[in-house]
Amino acid sequence: MPLLQSWRWYGPNDPVTLQDIKQAGASGIVSALHHMPHGEIWPLEQIQERKRIIEEAGFTWAVVESVPVHEAIKTRSADCGHYLENYRQTLRNLAACGITTVCYNFMPVLDWTRTNLAYVLENGAKALYFDWTDLAVFDLFILKRAAAAQDYAEAVVAEANKRAETYPASYLKQLEDIILMGVPTEGSITLEQLTASIGIYKEIGHEGLRENLAYFLESIMDVCEETDINMTIHPDDPPYPILGLPRIASNKADLLDIINRVDRAPNGICFCTGSLGAGRHNNAVEILKAVGHRVYFAHLRNVLKDEQGNFFESDHLAGDVDMYGVMRELVAINRKREQPIPFRPDHGHQMLDDLHKVTNPGYSAIGRLRGLAELRGLEMGVERSVFAV
Repeated sequence: MPLLQSWRWYGPNDPVTLQDIKQAGASGIVSALHHMPHGEIWPLEQIQERKRIIEEAGFTWAVVESVPVHEAIKTRSADCGHYLENYRQTLRNLAACGITTVCYNFMPVLDWTRTNLAYVLENGAKALYFDWTDLAVFDLFILKRAAAAQDYAEAVVAEANKRAETYPASYLKQLEDIILMGVPTEGSITLEQLTASIGIYKEIGHEGLRENLAYFLESIMDVCEETDINMTIHPDDPPYPILGLPRIASNKADLLDIINRVDRAPNGICFCTGSLGAGRHNNAVEILKAVGHRVYFAHLRNVLKDEQGNFFESDHLAGDVDMYGVMRELVAINRKREQPIPFRPDHGHQMLDDLHKVTNPGYSAIGRLRGLAELRGLEMGVERSVFAV
């Protein structure tokens, strides 16, 4: 039984169509009702309509990515109970439509962070890029977070000071917009609102956020067990504390803590090689071996890091992540399952004709098509050379 080769689709407004995806060779769709306000119940009728569109195009709706966790739940504020009940009802509605794998994250405020969405590679393609010094420029000179300098190496602060003096105002505004793009809100967010949120999480702290995640999971596990839904938490991206925000899903110890603290079968992992691989402290194959029994979904992409820990998203089979080792372990786990593990090529370079198109950052068609083709070939090679009888 092969892995379920899947593709993220943002819905009818996605510039990459279901027909494009069919030509790329995927059979499963990873999608969500992105138009729904965070914390609201997903109506059964809208789930059914999205499923109808996907199935009529010849696909299976394999994974919901994501059902966002409202900030009231992450901070366990006064209206937490209301949003927890809404979340439970959304899970019931999804299960009623036969959709039983759900991806989510518990990153405070920011879902993901990059500093450049169009980093030009040697071959002319463009990739997503994260630069610690540019993050420090944002933190120190745009956000102006109190005592931010102590969170960076002296060399990074010194270089950030130099860059801040030379960057034009237009570049600083672009940097601000890129970083704030990672805040999953229905509208725009101001620097003042971001500062206020950072202050809230400073009070919660690392252990407090862990407790809030456990509380969330315990609050939904009964529904998950009743409906056969598997929850899969996405690792932090990047896997480091940034902007003074705590991170609780950044390494092997974190992921083990998550699945052991709430030790119930539906509490699972979305294994993202790119997010974990961006950390010099992480060995993706080692982590997969430790948590693989709870991996119900996988994002496969690669990164290349420099000595400072800056990184860009590289070709799927050419980076710091041992993708062969990951695929070998993933195939071995999958062979023990009754249902195939869905994976998708995560992100992709903007290349060829897509250089002239407007697409979601990291989600152009051709770069992901290349990634899926490489990963499909790698999977077949592993199956035939390692596991053939």
